[in-house]
Amino acid sequence: MASASPVYRASTPDEVDALHRLVLSSLDDDQAVDTISIPLAGKSSIADHMVIASGRSTRQVASMASKLAEKIKGELGRSTRIEGLPTADWVLIDAGDVIVHLFRPEVRSFYNLERMWAFGDAPPAPPPAAGQA
Repeated sequence: MASASPVYRASTPDEVDALHRLVLSSLDDDQAVDTISIPLAGKSSIADHMVIASGRSTRQVASMASKLAEKIKGELGRSTRIEGLPTADWVLIDAGDVIVHLFRPEVRSFYNLERMWAFGDAPPAPPPAAGQA
């Protein structure tokens, strides 16, 4: 089996910023719901940003993913890898410096990636009330 060609990683912060802005702009144009961006630079070697958003249906999720991959290729000349497009419950777009997760809302809340990738940025859980230890 031949290995897939590697996804391009940028060499400059300006290239990373341009990709990140394009991703956020495309998702906004396509009316993505609850879009968040998690900075990964210095915390993980997989990418500099992880973007998580929801679509209202599998059709919207698939459409957002396809349009985003086309825009990245057309405007920045970068290839992406896409996983999960046939079912479109959870689509992963690997654009190198930016990883994008697009979900149907039910699937997003089940996996709760925001919490998994919080890196302690979220406030700690409150201590248990007296007598509940």
